[in-house]
Amino acid sequence: MGRKEEIVRLVEEGYKTAKELARHFNVSLMTIYRDLKELEEEGVIIRRHGNIELKREESLRESVCAVCGKEVDLRLAFIYILQGGRKVHTCCAHCGLIAYKTLPTDKVEMAITRDFITCNPINAFTGTFVVGSMANSCCTPSAFVFADKEYAQRFAKGFGGYVSDFVDAVVKMEELMKAGQRVNLSL
Repeated sequence: MGRKEEIVRLVEEGYKTAKELARHFNVSLMTIYRDLKELEEEGVIIRRHGNIELKREESLRESVCAVCGKEVDLRLAFIYILQGGRKVHTCCAHCGLIAYKTLPTDKVEMAITRDFITCNPINAFTGTFVVGSMANSCCTPSAFVFADKEYAQRFAKGFGGYVSDFVDAVVKMEELMKAGQRVNLSL
């Protein structure tokens, strides 16, 4: 069995970091990083926040946010459907807006989320967003989506935040993240 196959077996058994693997094999971190890079390019593993994970099957990926790794709550979920039927799931509108910057936008066919008030499915591209409010339901800075602009404005009046369409919400989220607004991730 080659080292890459052994790495996969060890990750399956609970090894989580490159340091642990380097110690196990008695090789340098650079050697392990090269192996991990190849395994990642082959689609076998994912490196997230310094940890190594086996790439999950599609059904499991749908339950984990593609951006922050949190469990996806279907009431807040934000889903991109790409050409060919591939789906990118995020836990909330915050991560949905961040994910959009990393997706091949010419391949995005639709984005689906739920109205914050009714929980009815809506087209995220036509929704009205409230970004950066005091209210928080998942990740921060917060982002909420409404089917009705009037409800979004009322929400912002009570909880603050910027009311915008999808495109402006992507820009505003990026500004808030660059400005160093505190981000809460549950890992």
